[in-house]
Amino acid sequence: MATVKLLTDADASPEAREVFDDIRRTRNTDYVNNSWRAMANHPAMLKRNWEKAKAVMAPGELDALTKELIYIAVSIMNDCEYCIHTHTHFARGKGMTEAQYGEMLVVIGLATEGNRMMTAMQVPVDERFKV
Repeated sequence: MATVKLLTDADASPEAREVFDDIRRTRNTDYVNNSWRAMANHPAMLKRNWEKAKAVMAPGELDALTKELIYIAVSIMNDCEYCIHTHTHFARGKGMTEAQYGEMLVVIGLATEGNRMMTAMQVPVDERFKV
């Protein structure tokens, strides 16, 4: 259960409705998902996070699908059910195949096990790998 009200367009402030409208335009949809509706309780936070999301998730040196895959991996590691589901949906919309999804999960599993083993054994980083 949410700890804040998920604001409808009617309940949202004019500032939040402006962001909702931009979400619809940018994503070419009539749907504003719950994360934005929750943040609308704090319109300045909503606007700041939406602007950041648009900038960070736009294609750049990394393509949009790669960015979604990274977002999914981080969301899995942080145990964010909401973000796992929404960004898996967005990744599929950007062309992620089931084979790519499965391969990503295998890499996450390998990295998780490797990270835990190196942490447990406190293995020092080889000098040649240090930046």
